[in-house]
Amino acid sequence: MSPDTTRVVATVDGRQISLTNLTKALYPSGYTKGDVIEYYARIAPVMLPHLKRRPVTVKRFPEGTDRGGFIAKNVPSHAPEWVRTVTLPRKGTGWGRERDSGREVTEFTVVDDLATLTWLANLAAIEFHTPMWRIGRDDQPRPPDLLVFDLDPGEPATVTECCEVALALRERLAEDGIELLAKTSGSKGLQCYGKIGSRRWADGRSSEYAHDVAEELERTLPDLVVSRMAKSVRPGKVLIDWSQNNTAKTTVSPYSLRALERPSVSTPVTWDEVVEGSKQHLDLLGFSPDDVLARVEEQGDLFAPLLASR
Repeated sequence: MSPDTTRVVATVDGRQISLTNLTKALYPSGYTKGDVIEYYARIAPVMLPHLKRRPVTVKRFPEGTDRGGFIAKNVPSHAPEWVRTVTLPRKGTGWGRERDSGREVTEFTVVDDLATLTWLANLAAIEFHTPMWRIGRDDQPRPPDLLVFDLDPGEPATVTECCEVALALRERLAEDGIELLAKTSGSKGLQCYGKIGSRRWADGRSSEYAHDVAEELERTLPDLVVSRMAKSVRPGKVLIDWSQNNTAKTTVSPYSLRALERPSVSTPVTWDEVVEGSKQHLDLLGFSPDDVLARVEEQGDLFAPLLASR
């Protein structure tokens, strides 16, 4: 892709996609829409399996990350006919108010292929968020297959304290036979995922379980952990946000860009890195797209175990 090209018609997986405004900066740092599209094209082999069969919510920034964006759950009316969608009852707005509110159903995009990922990136979809469940062959929601704990530090706590909490969570869930994997949020915290598909928990059970674990760690590590959302109790501690397991909510997908001043990525990390981060020997924040592509080239997909047979 030529850096001075503003519009091209690309053929992606046999689909023709008009790519526009490629030189437009979407980040204050100068990272362009062309750069965003190229990153998603290169990361697609490891990102797409984590998006597959999950209804996707995107956050779009047509004017750039510093100009404000909007949440898009419903597929745009101008979507190509080959874009796969799934229509589901509207359970809530997830992580914010969407532009198209008021509907009884939501027609989600399902990103199962590179063409759809590229088409969305061309719409300045910077962030991709998904729920902890997939749709089945009947296009209906299946029981949650993933469990997530979103670790959010309250100043002056940092990612260092998040690493400490992640290690405590890993040890606690191992007692229940759940192996956790960690990734950065792409912002200031960490997120820990576990595979629970074989347990076939009913709607609400994973959220209840995560809540119980968060409260337990708050009791055992009162100077470090809080499970309540109230801002008054969060300074200097790490919030274990268990609520992301609500079936109406979504969490930023592995390898998704984040809409900050500079492009950063929600990046899977090793437990050795988390240990080093807990000792302040390693800064786990700020992985750039180039950093992540290099990590995948060297390490593969650290979140691949979540894709194994459920």
